[in-house]
Amino acid sequence: MDPRQQELAARIAGRRGAVRGPFRVWLHSPEMCERAESLGAFARFDCGLPKHLRELSLLMAARNWDAQYSWNAHVHQAIEAGVPEAAVKAIAEKREAVFDNEADQAFYQFCKEILEEHFVSDATFAAAQRHFGNKGLVDTIGALGNFTMLGMCLNTFQVDLQPDKEPPFPDVRGYGRVRTETDGPRP
Repeated sequence: MDPRQQELAARIAGRRGAVRGPFRVWLHSPEMCERAESLGAFARFDCGLPKHLRELSLLMAARNWDAQYSWNAHVHQAIEAGVPEAAVKAIAEKREAVFDNEADQAFYQFCKEILEEHFVSDATFAAAQRHFGNKGLVDTIGALGNFTMLGMCLNTFQVDLQPDKEPPFPDVRGYGRVRTETDGPRP
């Protein structure tokens, strides 16, 4: 590493404990790495969302992008922060998650719609805005954008799963989807 990369690596390790996962890739472009680390630190540690919702947004983006490394790195943190295990399992299996807390359900629905549909309905927006305000929604979009970029990086550069972790998604192995007989022939 050149001196700039060494400086960034030391800062990342100081904040996150080590340089691993996507940071090992992003260090190839120090300018990108610095900006991605800054946005990631905001999304993970400093934005106005409660910790369990920051972790939920990470899991939802990770599942949307099939980012197994990211999922495995955060699934236990999400549960410890208060995301129900049943909801985590539903998200991993691409089923509808249900939350007892009305604000958490509104947050989940908002994230789900923007990730899957690329838009949110007026009713979903109004419910999320009522609970989180405009600042909370902007922070949510920032977090989802950051975690989406993270998932894209992990999959593109095939960042290995942690060796002690099981693949978390039933429809993904390695860096591709599990094909079934109902998928038909590959074009």
